[in-house]
Amino acid sequence: MACRWALGSASLASVSFHGLPPSFTPRTPWSILPLGNMNSLIIGTRGSALALAQTRWVASALRKAHPGLNIEERVIRTTGDAAADAPLASLGSVGLFTSELERALLDGDVDIAVHSMKDLPTESPAELAVVAVPQREDPRDALVLPEGQNVDPQELQELPLPPGAVVATCSLRRRAQLAAGRPDLSFAEIRGNVDTRLRKLDSGQFSACVLASAGLIRLGLADRAALPLAPALCTPAPGQGALAVQARADRPELAQLVSVIHHADTWAASTAERAVLRLLGGGCQVPMGAFARVDGGRLAMIVRLADPFGRQVIRVDAEGDPRDPEAVARVAAAALRQQGADRFLEAHTG
Repeated sequence: MACRWALGSASLASVSFHGLPPSFTPRTPWSILPLGNMNSLIIGTRGSALALAQTRWVASALRKAHPGLNIEERVIRTTGDAAADAPLASLGSVGLFTSELERALLDGDVDIAVHSMKDLPTESPAELAVVAVPQREDPRDALVLPEGQNVDPQELQELPLPPGAVVATCSLRRRAQLAAGRPDLSFAEIRGNVDTRLRKLDSGQFSACVLASAGLIRLGLADRAALPLAPALCTPAPGQGALAVQARADRPELAQLVSVIHHADTWAASTAERAVLRLLGGGCQVPMGAFARVDGGRLAMIVRLADPFGRQVIRVDAEGDPRDPEAVARVAAAALRQQGADRFLEAHTG
């Protein structure tokens, strides 16, 4: 999938996002890595179709890099999975889809865990580490219309919806950002896996729903009536479209094993995005979007923070050295605070 990004005054070049890795080429053959007697790996994963697709992407890449490596997938049910019908805001905001996986790592039940980066808390146990960040899939949100509608899959700068349309989303970030541009819209809460959400949409319950483009692509649903939203219209969640491979910090052989799928530019971008959220003291339910990418040797980032009702949105742009994404995040966080970010966050938490 090719697209063109515009971050503030910086126009970024065409970029491709990649799904399953048929062309994946490991940087270092396993046969020359000093991994001792390690010949098997247990990967912890959630049991949803999307989580399994993501884990199998990682497993496929690792098998290609390490011929002969025996990989077992172990499904672990998380709090967010167990309460699939409850509004996310009612469940709290930290570790809904990750805490049980992290516990399995700490207990030694699994060797590594594969997370959606946007679900991973910005603060994790000191005993754990993110040991690889694979290349990112399309990070944009997508406006999904009922099955059968003819759409032009060009990136949207505005929403092609009639006045008063009902948009389904469980994300306060999406709701607030879209309401800022279209206060006439109504919003409905929606939970469940992607198939469940699409069935509800196709049954006529809503005019449209908003999902992550990456999830649709990884599930083989890229041909759905889905329209990618420009980051300036609906800025993605920090880390959206990226995966995080987590392991115990005292298992350096695992870090070395998975290093072949690490993508430095994705690490820099997602680290900067998530660092802004951490510096502002927000969780994954805060209506803040951040999107960064490396272009021309520079890390450029757009951050948008909305009040909970979408009545006001503040935006900052920051750039810097991709080798120091935390510095870029500090610039962005300071600029947000100068524009009143703390007031927005107090309105959300209060």
